[in-house]
Amino acid sequence: MKRLWLVFAQSVTVLLAAYFVVGTMKPEWLGRRPGSGAIALIEAPAASNSSAPVAGSFSAAAKKASPAVVSINTSKMAERDPRSSDPWFRFFFGDQGQGGPQQAGLGSGVIVSPSGYILTNNHVVEGADAIEVILNDARRAQAKVIGTDPDTDLAILKIELDKLPVIVLGSSDALQVGDQVLAIGNPFGVGQTVTSGIVSALGRNQLGINTFENFIQTDAAINPGNSGGALIDVNGNLMGINTAIYSRSGGSMGIGFAIPVSTAKLVLEGIVTDGQVRRGWIGVEPNELSPELAETFGVKAKEGVIITGVLQNGPAAQAGVRPGDVIASVAGRPVGNVSELLTSVAALKPGTASKFGVLRQDKQLELEVTPGLRPRPQRRVEQQQR
Repeated sequence: MKRLWLVFAQSVTVLLAAYFVVGTMKPEWLGRRPGSGAIALIEAPAASNSSAPVAGSFSAAAKKASPAVVSINTSKMAERDPRSSDPWFRFFFGDQGQGGPQQAGLGSGVIVSPSGYILTNNHVVEGADAIEVILNDARRAQAKVIGTDPDTDLAILKIELDKLPVIVLGSSDALQVGDQVLAIGNPFGVGQTVTSGIVSALGRNQLGINTFENFIQTDAAINPGNSGGALIDVNGNLMGINTAIYSRSGGSMGIGFAIPVSTAKLVLEGIVTDGQVRRGWIGVEPNELSPELAETFGVKAKEGVIITGVLQNGPAAQAGVRPGDVIASVAGRPVGNVSELLTSVAALKPGTASKFGVLRQDKQLELEVTPGLRPRPQRRVEQQQR
């Protein structure tokens, strides 16, 4: 009897083990659905191989422009103390005056010509002893500075590589507030990054960043390392060169500024063709028109820029401009502040006369001023940015 009970127990154990294995590995043999008791999920159908972008996606614009946006690494040797060669100085201070390690910098740039010309910011490459450009396809090249324009904080570099990707220049003059834009660069050195936003404002000036300011303001995230990178439209065309941010923390706070591509193009052509940017200059000291200055000079004008000083024998003096005159327009374009006057005069062709609308006390005059060539700045204006 015991033997029969032992055989029965062993048989039941084997059958239960077999049932468990079959139920786990092949539940359909037992008439059960696989995964019964699992969480029900709804999944999207597998993506097709079609290259058509998803509605609302900016992938086409990013793919078009990204290859032409490069990372820029700069290095600069630390300054050497002039006393470091003095034996007594070295006896007391050792090699402290020999200079520290190299100072590294980081930025971005945009390839704008198959010949290897790259647009970037002047503050990215200023003072650098070596400049390395890294393409999106991982190619590297040493860059040469062709020229800089501190007044707009732009610089032109050149690299010698074949089959370079080139960005398409758009029309920044056609931008409108609310247009969608993308910023492409290398923030914090993490690698090429694309962020999106809109045009928040146009013609931003009086920020104290550059001498000539006509910025595109955007809320696309721009961070340290994005300087010199591309601001593009939804078609992948270059609209501006990302330059500065307003930030209390050092990171993006939704207020970034880009130099319009129209300005960048003029700087590029001027530097490559003439070695410098040729800007108009009339030799005056302009000031914002305030009630106090208006009363001092007996001016009744409500708008324009008041001239408080005129350079002797300068272009403005030769044309008859006097202290106390209020310039209301340049070449038919109204000017309302000092920044607009500087920008309008700089846009004039040196040696070609232009008409200036002038208010002198209670009289309206039209003077023909022949601008000269604006002198190059002696030193770069300190940048109030990253």
